[in-house]
Amino acid sequence: MRRLTIAAGLLVLGVFGARAAELAPVAEIDRIWADPEFRKAFVGSYGIHPDIEPKLNPEERTLLEKVYPQMSSDPAAAKKELEAAAATPDSSALFEYILGNMAFQQDQVEEAAARYAGAVQKFPSFRRAWKNLGLTQVRQGNYEDSIKSFTKMIELGGGDAISYGLLGYAFTSKGDFLAAEMAYRNALLLDPQNTDWRLGLARSVVKQEKYEEAAALLHVLIERFPDRPEFWLLQANAYLGMKQPLRAAENLEVVERMGKAAPDTLHLLGDLYVNEGKLDLAGRAYSRAIQADPGQSPARAVRNVEVLAARGGMDEAQQLAANVRSIYYGRLPDGDAQKLLKLEARIAVAEGNGGEAVVILEEVVARNPLDGDALMLLGQHYARTGEPERALVYFQRAGNLEAYEAGAKLREAQVLVGQGKYQEALPLLRRSQEIKPSEDVARYLEQVERLVRTQG
Repeated sequence: MRRLTIAAGLLVLGVFGARAAELAPVAEIDRIWADPEFRKAFVGSYGIHPDIEPKLNPEERTLLEKVYPQMSSDPAAAKKELEAAAATPDSSALFEYILGNMAFQQDQVEEAAARYAGAVQKFPSFRRAWKNLGLTQVRQGNYEDSIKSFTKMIELGGGDAISYGLLGYAFTSKGDFLAAEMAYRNALLLDPQNTDWRLGLARSVVKQEKYEEAAALLHVLIERFPDRPEFWLLQANAYLGMKQPLRAAENLEVVERMGKAAPDTLHLLGDLYVNEGKLDLAGRAYSRAIQADPGQSPARAVRNVEVLAARGGMDEAQQLAANVRSIYYGRLPDGDAQKLLKLEARIAVAEGNGGEAVVILEEVVARNPLDGDALMLLGQHYARTGEPERALVYFQRAGNLEAYEAGAKLREAQVLVGQGKYQEALPLLRRSQEIKPSEDVARYLEQVERLVRTQG
């Protein structure tokens, strides 16, 4: 019975499908049922474990021997007779257990759980029923109760690799990673070649920030299965916890070469390279991130342009901005489009292309006349290029915006001072200092006041 219970449990759960197929393919179930040893275990004496298996009286044994052949030839009839036998309060818990197995094999999980619960209610030390109840509860996502069922089974002297492994899965689902670790270790002790238990153990130790141990566990898995991207990604996470970002980046590069890197993975790769000052590699990673899924939101791509520009990678930022514009041509939301334009303008200024920057900023202002950043940048450009009147126009427009008033008034005053119009500059400087007090502005204001008195 043990073999069928394990196989059926795995097939229904669907959590570890490959392992289930290895242990008991569907085609082998009939052979298992026909196995004489299995039949003996199914209907035979339970005297070996009197404390954990319900007994059968002679009538019950006779009934079970009668319905056994029907389970393959006429399962509906067998089920009907077993249900009638199980309906009496003092009937053997084994009938409930068998009905649970029949339901479990047909993926009738709710009914199976109810039958197993009935079996342990009639016979509280029924170890196999507790185990199968735990299996069905995991399948239902009822992790709290599955933990209780598996724990009871272990208290009764049970515990195999599958039960410990699924107990670890249940603890993980509840966020109890220390208990999950212990369960997965027991599962691995009994089945050291099982990939799922080793991966579960690695995840549980990562969650506990035991990064070095997790990296070592994943190294074994990667050696066995180098084409499994989830192993490389989880090990990258462990390397990040170990403060080894470039080793993490190597893992992410491997995943990309497999063709399995999601955009988020490539964005992260770019971030890692930025933090390490490798801006050329970061720019390429960011470009690959947006190419991996042109349908993704452009907000993060625009943010990446900003990150590169802020770190001084103007060439990389310019190239990425061009890629963003080509990939999202005609699809950039207004907010992202405005932000990208201003970034391109800053890049152009930094690269010494003032004329190009002006064209871009004029487009920004045309799109949004109340864009304070663009108005300020245009004012500063014209102030630098000897066109004070045009500069004043933009600073005055920016000064009408509350968030930019202090800075715009200061810039406007500086232009007027440059023209020798000290008296006109004074109220602007006083207003700027009133809004946003600054020692530098205060000193500048005093200098202009002296110049006014000198003129007077």
